[in-house]
Amino acid sequence: MGYSTGRMLLSQREGQVFRFPAWVMIGLPLIAILFQVYVPLFFPVMSFVEMPLLILVYLALMRRRQIGGLLVGALIGLAQDSLSKNPLGMFGICKTLVGYFAASVGLRFDVDQAFIRLLLSFFFYFFHQTLYWVMERALLSQQPVFDYQKWLIFGGLNAVLGVALFHFLDKLRESA
Repeated sequence: MGYSTGRMLLSQREGQVFRFPAWVMIGLPLIAILFQVYVPLFFPVMSFVEMPLLILVYLALMRRRQIGGLLVGALIGLAQDSLSKNPLGMFGICKTLVGYFAASVGLRFDVDQAFIRLLLSFFFYFFHQTLYWVMERALLSQQPVFDYQKWLIFGGLNAVLGVALFHFLDKLRESA
């Protein structure tokens, strides 16, 4: 592992981009959005799981293309907005930025390591919640509570779930 290129924590597969079959690129986000909408109705204890965000982070990290991450994030966010009670565009903007930044991080770090995936899942959950909070204040003129303690707990739970989920999703990818 050389640091002469200025990159940190890169493996031998540096810069390797993974492809996914079309059914994975369409089916995974659709299943994640339906999970987000319907599972908390029957199991309220599962309402903390942000499945569309986890799928977005995984796809953006593995594909390592910023424009692709941006587009996937926008599509997932707008689809999630259309099925939720939130104003249209709030999740779209948040997930677009998360997709872009996740793809950017995927270019710089070896995201195949479980610990890195744990940290990134936690970070992007917290980033998503903070960005949503800022947008509620700035765009909607609401005064939401900045509940960082709950976000830290839910971020940790989502990160652990994300690492387990990413392990199974790795079986669906193909080398480009």
